[in-house]
Amino acid sequence: MNLPCYQPDPAATTRFLFFTGKGGVGKTSLSCATALKLAESGKRVLLVSTDPASNLDEVLETKLTNAPTPIASAPGLEALNINPVEAAAAYRERLIGPMRDLLPEAALRSMEEQLSGSCTVEIAAFDEFAGLIGDPEAAKTYDHVIFDTAPTGHTLRLMSLAKAWDQFLDQNTSGTSCLGPLAGLEKQRVIYEATVNTLADAHATTLVLVSRPQLSALREAERTSKELRALGVANQCLVINGVFATHCPSDPVAQAMQKRGEAALSAAQAFIDSMPAFIVPLRSINILGIGGVRALLTEETANETRTHLDEWTAPPMQSLASLVDEIERQGHGVIMTMGKGGVGKTTVAAAIAVLLAKRGHRVHLSTTDPAAHIAQTLAGQVEGLTTSKIDPAAETAAYTAEVMSHQGTQMDDAGRALLEEDLRSPCTEEIAVFRAFAREVGQGTTRFVVLDTAPTGHTLLLLDASEAYHRELERQARSTQPEEVLHLLERLRDPAFTHLLLITLPEATPVHEAAALQEDLRRAHIEPHAWVINQSLLHSGSCDPLLQRREHAEHRYIQEVVEKQATRTAWLPWQAEEPVGPEELLHLATVTPPPSRPCDTPMATRPPAGETTP
Repeated sequence: MNLPCYQPDPAATTRFLFFTGKGGVGKTSLSCATALKLAESGKRVLLVSTDPASNLDEVLETKLTNAPTPIASAPGLEALNINPVEAAAAYRERLIGPMRDLLPEAALRSMEEQLSGSCTVEIAAFDEFAGLIGDPEAAKTYDHVIFDTAPTGHTLRLMSLAKAWDQFLDQNTSGTSCLGPLAGLEKQRVIYEATVNTLADAHATTLVLVSRPQLSALREAERTSKELRALGVANQCLVINGVFATHCPSDPVAQAMQKRGEAALSAAQAFIDSMPAFIVPLRSINILGIGGVRALLTEETANETRTHLDEWTAPPMQSLASLVDEIERQGHGVIMTMGKGGVGKTTVAAAIAVLLAKRGHRVHLSTTDPAAHIAQTLAGQVEGLTTSKIDPAAETAAYTAEVMSHQGTQMDDAGRALLEEDLRSPCTEEIAVFRAFAREVGQGTTRFVVLDTAPTGHTLLLLDASEAYHRELERQARSTQPEEVLHLLERLRDPAFTHLLLITLPEATPVHEAAALQEDLRRAHIEPHAWVINQSLLHSGSCDPLLQRREHAEHRYIQEVVEKQATRTAWLPWQAEEPVGPEELLHLATVTPPPSRPCDTPMATRPPAGETTP
């Protein structure tokens, strides 16, 4: 399949661009590279991250805030992070601040509690997002505003909020909601409407769907494309990042990597042909700093002359099976895989679930990730293993029906109308999904529950939601809280009951994002059990110069995980065939890590240009 390489055209680029796709496909790198190209062409560009787990700071090597910050060595380029927590604090203060001298302390505390839920965090972040699009004055000094959006589920929710809140305001007559006084929303209504119109304007907005040459990523891009078209965002293009081609016909690793990508592209050809599509070749470097960002869209030439051997001693690591040996002694409990999108959380969770079931345990594998597929393919294939998926729409419908049946029957018509209005709030979905998450964790008292969680930002929202969830139920005076919700936090904090595994790739951004997640978890008094380094090329034996350089680049990050971050580290190699069935997953779990001895990696003469040491 011959597709052109991606190069943004300053003359044809719309003012607003949105980069979206499955976690880990390279949205941040590509949005940064696009912003840099446009700035170098003489345009004034604002780059914005709406991801709760943004790594824009690391890629640009610049400390960002929620205000535009100039990027050194890139005249004309500024960037900012929309921090949901900070946005929520500012949103609360805008509503409560003017009343501090007018209301008693008890009333102010009640308002603060009312505005502490995850729904407030989301609407506050959306306020910031919409202001840059719907307010003509907000970004008038920029020729282009580029959004590095969060993983797909969050992106779809973010973009659909404009219509969701607009409809909610139309239908709500009580003046209050889970967000508190609606006056704060009413003031933004004109901006929300302008945002919706701009997103649907093909002359103003382009949606850049980012994928990898992988079936799961391409399927997710196709699903996203359809859903966003339904929301009116029709001006779309596709960029397939990390396309690999080798010139080593005798190298089984390189050949397998190329063939896997070709097969995925062939299977998705109808989708690819449905819109303008481009590729970005796989690079040997980590995209860090302006040099690395610039190199992403610059042709890379591989010098195949090997001139020296790089000796490096691999630190001690263990297999996934030996990690499970320690966990299974309890006989039951919860195992959660967490980390940046695209690092293989689903695969690792499925491998652990299959291994435990094969050892004779009762196991339940569940996902809260709307983009997960592997878990469902195992249903009914392994004795003792059951699977499920937390579906937000289904959970919301069930929760709404439960509340109406328990509470609505005791109310008059006016009371039921008010309750129905409140349940139409987007906050209801957050509560419903949280209840389902707590329900799955509760099953760990009688069996092993393996949870393939959503990407980092969504996971933190779930974990942070507990206290806000309790307050929300108390405010609405709804049914008694389920037992599994009451005990959730204590179970997550019990290292004998819950084992959190941080999954990473041996690359800069996944490692550093997992380290930040570890710190967040520790602040919540939750200690990770181990790290898993996934898809490593260590000891692959490849003769392809690009893959050799990628293997060499892994060394520093493997060392960092083992020596600075993890108390236990498991290691998994890159697989020539994607492990999707029970036998393949079982094999992956039992792969032996490389020995702790010097490994000789033949290196190409040309060093990895553009990479910097974090």
